[in-house]
Amino acid sequence: MRVILYIINKEFRQIFRNKGMLPIIFILPLLQLVILSNAATYEINNISFGYIDNDHTYTSRALVDKFRASTFFDVSHIFSHAKEGESAMLQGEVDVVFTIPEHFERDLLKDKNIDLGVTINAIDGAAAGVENVYINQIVKTFNKNLAVDLVQRSTNKVQPVQIEGIPLFWYNKTLNYKTFMVPGILVLLVTMITLFLSGMNIVREKEIGTLEQINVTPIKKHHFIIGKLFPFWVIGMGLLTIGLVLAKLIFATPMLGSLPLMYLYTSIYLLVILGMGLFISNFTDTQQQAMFIAWFFVVIFILMSGLFTPIESMPKWAQLLTEFNPIKYFVEIMRMVMLKGSGFYDILPQLIKTTFYALVMNAMAVWSYKKVS
Repeated sequence: MRVILYIINKEFRQIFRNKGMLPIIFILPLLQLVILSNAATYEINNISFGYIDNDHTYTSRALVDKFRASTFFDVSHIFSHAKEGESAMLQGEVDVVFTIPEHFERDLLKDKNIDLGVTINAIDGAAAGVENVYINQIVKTFNKNLAVDLVQRSTNKVQPVQIEGIPLFWYNKTLNYKTFMVPGILVLLVTMITLFLSGMNIVREKEIGTLEQINVTPIKKHHFIIGKLFPFWVIGMGLLTIGLVLAKLIFATPMLGSLPLMYLYTSIYLLVILGMGLFISNFTDTQQQAMFIAWFFVVIFILMSGLFTPIESMPKWAQLLTEFNPIKYFVEIMRMVMLKGSGFYDILPQLIKTTFYALVMNAMAVWSYKKVS
């Protein structure tokens, strides 16, 4: 035990002596949390909107005014014919071209079916889908209000019955995207910092030659590994603590669940990441190699974790691969505990899988580490 404490003390001294590493550990993650949480959003605003009004009636102008009143659209272009709209979209001046046909108002009064033209820039397919939903909602609301207005202006005294659904939003009543994104981004930062630092720290020992000196000492393999990785485990827990404080103070993120439960899972999850860092370092000779390999796996894990895209939307083979993704489980746990108030038995399946993952990953890391004495 005394040997492990000496190694831990040496590692902490080495970490805090490196002035270049301190900003990476403590300052950059906090800036990234603040910036990414404000920038990463599923909402699409300031959509450049152009329209072609072939009817020029009160009703067609009222429909366009609905888009002007929306916070999502920036109605900035009026086109006289379709070729102008196509040219503007080709040059990137507009994202949506909305076409109102001739006799729009007359056909509405005669209760005829009307086709509205909507051309959307779909280079970004996800954004185009969201824009289409916005447009359909505005048109649907306008159509409903117009039908009620026509009935009220008619001689028929019977008023139409309006059936409205009243949504009840659980876990995120204000539909604030930050409530959803902050826990996931916090997972991302804790993962990246601990993985990169643990992997590069051991490789750095190889580069400067101190690892060979340690290998020929009587220090046992498990003493060295525990003493080497424990400081980064502490740093990871510290980053989680600071991130949770910022999430509460800056973003007012709900924390309905148990904090000890969150720390319990994080402590096991960090063992997975630290084992992965050690495993990578055993097969690399330079910090640059360790960084490239770690980044390769982190990018795959992040994109397939459900942080930015729903796992349910992925192909079946991709959904099967996510079962081996530790970041997926951490993202799920953070959102479940913080936003839903889930308890121990609710997260038990993910906890068991992560614990098994930690045992396998660290066993592989220890097995691959060669100590020559």
